[in-house]
Order: sequence, then structure tokens, then C-alpha cells
Amino acid sequence: MKSIYIVVIGGGAAGFFTAINCPKSPDIKITLLEKSNKLLSKVRVSGGGRCNVTHACFDNNLLIKNYPRGEKELRSAFSRFTTTDTINWFKERGVELKTEADGRMFPTTDNSETIVNCLMKEAEKNNVNIKLNVSIEEIIKNEDGTFLLKANGGGEFNCDKLVIATGGNSKEEAYNWLKKLGHTISKPVPSLFTFNIPNNEITKLMGVAVPHVKVRVVNTKLETEGPLMITHWGLSGPAILKASAWGARILNDLNYNFTALVTWLPMHTEEKVRIEFNNQREENPSKIVFNTCPFELPKRLWEHLVLKAGISDSIRWADLPKKNANLLSHFLINDEYKVQGKTTFKEEFVTCGGISLKEIDFAEMESKIIPGLYFTGEVLDVDGVTGGFNFQNAWSSAWIVAKNII
Repeated sequence: MKSIYIVVIGGGAAGFFTAINCPKSPDIKITLLEKSNKLLSKVRVSGGGRCNVTHACFDNNLLIKNYPRGEKELRSAFSRFTTTDTINWFKERGVELKTEADGRMFPTTDNSETIVNCLMKEAEKNNVNIKLNVSIEEIIKNEDGTFLLKANGGGEFNCDKLVIATGGNSKEEAYNWLKKLGHTISKPVPSLFTFNIPNNEITKLMGVAVPHVKVRVVNTKLETEGPLMITHWGLSGPAILKASAWGARILNDLNYNFTALVTWLPMHTEEKVRIEFNNQREENPSKIVFNTCPFELPKRLWEHLVLKAGISDSIRWADLPKKNANLLSHFLINDEYKVQGKTTFKEEFVTCGGISLKEIDFAEMESKIIPGLYFTGEVLDVDGVTGGFNFQNAWSSAWIVAKNII
């Protein structure tokens, strides 16, 4: 029987998972090419070095809601390789996962090397030929349906089936070699980033976390809810990251200069807040406003907002001027921040954009334009919010490729 040669381009999660799950046969030869000198870089840094493998969301109807781009297409993908399948795949290879309070799932070792070692061991067991420092510069489709890959330094590779798993890239020109094949590229822009608010007093509260806020971007329909973290450069946390993901193209068009409104008490209205202030005047007239927060807010945040409303740290509730009370209630419900720029969320680099989903058959992850060419992971115009969702897309799409490539 004639040997079948498969080349996977990209040494990240999607590339590895494709290579190690391809059919096992002496006649199937698998080569994985990585342009850098490091493998599984994103796996190593994910989750602060613990690797956020997936998310404990077992209802596909809910799972797909975490993908600003690719929601419709991923429905079928997740039905064939689910979150449960991911957990079981690693478990069968001796890697147990645990679920944290926010739904993120990590190896019980809390060490990303556990995942890296598992994937590397599988690659070795399945005789995957790994080559580093190989950058493919051109792909030529031969008349007989095979592929000729031209690499840096004059190197060449021939294969029957080709898998592109190169991840996302913020530069559109980085996709030129794929555009030459006839594929359309959805313009890449950053996703998953924090909001910079330079020279704002609130940054002095770095480290303060608020469990539930609402975030709105002025003059858009963008609105999210969730935890928020104050950093030394601005605002972060799930509420902000969700806004950055769902609003990736909108915020890019605004050149990352916009006004964000934060509702620190999303279950309240300004009127409700003012009623609570009146209750405090009656029930605690002699208590100091600065020291007495009637809501479930971090102490430092309450103190910051009190001073921001022009209320001194010695004013009692009985003496609180109406003007300042109204200002404080306004800040609690509509606190305005001028955003000027963004910062990548930790080491997690995620982009919105890539290969147009209209040109992919999601039943097999195969190109509709070029038979024998497959795409998996973030090189596609698919991206999820933070929490293990981008890895789940990698595992599922890679599994589908591997099981349909021959």
C-alpha cells in the first residue's frame, strides 16, 4: 500500500492535537512543522502557567455562546468532540482535570507542563516527526492533488494532506501565503484585552476586585456583566475581557479611544441608591459616610468614590449635602472612564479574524476551495472569551480534522 504523507503546520495546541489523533498506521507518515524553536508556547503560559484546558460547560447550547465569532459553526463541532470528550481524552492518558469556582478547568497538578508532557509523549508514541525552525513561505497544489511546501532556507516538503494550525496573527500580511491559495481573510484585530485609562485616580486601587459590575461602551450597543479587576493601567477582569472580545471590531474602529460606563451596583438604580442614602441618614446619622458603605462593595472602592463625589472623610450621614449624595449615587450607577488604548490580557494572545468561515466545511474542517487542505484552531475566524474556550475550539476542531483526514 502506498504511504500517505500528512503535514501539520503549527506546533501549538491545535496542531499537536491533530497530529497525535490521526489514524495509526505504518503507512501514514505525519510531520509537524513549527516556525519557532519552541513547541506549545501558548499551552505553557495559559492560566498563569497552569493551563486552562477547557471550561466546565457541558451544554453545547450554552458553550457556543462564549464565542463572539464561530458560534453557529462550532455547534456541530462541539457535538462531535465535547467538553466531556476533552476531559476523558486527558484522563485516559493519566491527566486528571479539576474545576474551579468560575468553571475553568486545570490539571490537578496546577502545572501546564503536565499538559505539555502529555501531548509530547503522545507525539512520540505516534511517531510524529517534529521539525522546528521551519517557516513555510509558499504552498503549491500539484496537478495530482498533492502539495509542495516551500520553506525558508530552500527547504521543501511534499504531502498528500495538509493541515494549517498556525494560530491567530494580528497582522493581515501574515496570512498572505494562505491568501495566495484563494482563501479570503477576515481582517485580524486583537481580542481579549484590558482597557487602559491613563492618569486616572482609580488605578491607585490596583488589585481591587468587584464580583459583579455592568460595563457599557458609550455610543455602541456593547454591554457586558461580570467580575471586574482594577489594575495599575486600568480595568480588567471577565466583564472587560468579554467586552473586548464581543466588541473587537467595534473598538478597533474606534482606535481604542472611547468612553466606558461602569455600573458598580448593577442590581440598583440611582433612585434606589438615593433611597438607601436616606435610610442611612435616619438609621446612622452620626456615622461617617467614608467609613460606612451600605452596599457590598470593596472598602477601598467605596472610599475612592466618596472622595470623588467631593465628600470629605469626616462628613456624617446626617450632614451629607444633597448635591454630593446625588453625585455619589451617579458614580455608583454610571461611573465614566475615558479609555485610551489597550493591553494584552496576561500572556494570552487572541485575535478576531483569520480564514473566512464561509470557505470551510465544518463537517471535516476541510477547505471548500482546495480539497485535502484543512484548517484548525485560531487560524480560522473563530475566537472565544477567556476561560478555556479557545482551547476547547482547538481540541474539537483538531479532533475532527484528525478523524476525517484519511
